[in-house]
Amino acid sequence: MTELSHGTWVLIADGEKALFMRNVTDAEDPYLEVIRETEQVNPPDRDQSANRPGRFNDGPRVQRSSVEDTDWHRLAKDRFAADLAEILFRRAQQNAFDRLVIAAAPHVLGELRKDLHKEVSNRVVAEIPKDFTNHPVDEIESRLKSELAS
Repeated sequence: MTELSHGTWVLIADGEKALFMRNVTDAEDPYLEVIRETEQVNPPDRDQSANRPGRFNDGPRVQRSSVEDTDWHRLAKDRFAADLAEILFRRAQQNAFDRLVIAAAPHVLGELRKDLHKEVSNRVVAEIPKDFTNHPVDEIESRLKSELAS
């Protein structure tokens, strides 16, 4: 069981929005203070992609195959996770936190894991593969407490 003790930082993230929070009370009755909010504009892939997939010739015959288009929306989410990892690394170097709980959408959590510096990953005390970004802070507090108790 991991506790959300006093001073523990919490990162709540999906691929477009992130909340950096700090518990200013104790684990029994957490009160999360928003330290920083980061957001990126990431339109749906259909708005970022070309109209039609590219085509190429398969060889000497008159046969053409389509090429899968890049998923720009997914790529932007991956870049956003890398940006979050960089922010956490800079704050870890400044000793801004000793303990970190990450609650993020599963894909974002996976990307974050790949990008976290060892100095940050050593401070991670819990990972929750859920998206809480669109919940009010008081609901985030109760959901985190519940998730960490199990």
